[in-house]
Amino acid sequence: MKNQMTGFTLIELVVTVAMAAIVLTVGVPSFKEMTINNRLTTATNMLVGSLNLARSEAIKRGKAISICKSNTGTSCTGSGTQWEDGWIVFVNEDKDSPAQVDSGEEILRVLPGLRDSYSLRSNNFTNFLTYKASGQSNNNGRFVICHENQIKNSRAIFINKTGRVRIASDADKNQIPEDNDGNDITSCSP
Repeated sequence: MKNQMTGFTLIELVVTVAMAAIVLTVGVPSFKEMTINNRLTTATNMLVGSLNLARSEAIKRGKAISICKSNTGTSCTGSGTQWEDGWIVFVNEDKDSPAQVDSGEEILRVLPGLRDSYSLRSNNFTNFLTYKASGQSNNNGRFVICHENQIKNSRAIFINKTGRVRIASDADKNQIPEDNDGNDITSCSP
């Protein structure tokens, strides 16, 4: 009977390690970018879902529905916090401005804050946004969601005066969303 040795030769091991290094070098950066894009998409969907909920509830109930910054989940926190700290959607029975959750006003949805390296800023909705019973918003404006304050791969959401919500497109495929005039958004702080 012949003794056969099994195992890897040094050459086979070196080739395998080299191939693994190449795969990791190519794969890890693209995995990181995919994770960032997925988190930006999730944040965009959370905000758009909240805006659509507020508008549809305003029309359905015939009442003002507000969205405000909140890091507590129970009240509007206004200045000192940012939209990325979280927000709430609630029935604004008394239509106060700035919107505040008063006793007896129903909170419809509580959204947690975004991860630390993500920002959510708005140009015209400093602390709150209110939808009237007609479905119109109290103002028009936009939100911009960025990772590490980089405009590349950011997301922009536009709300017009009729209350319609639109996610900005990237028609020129340069990974920067465009405004209503087709110009690239230039800042993560609109």
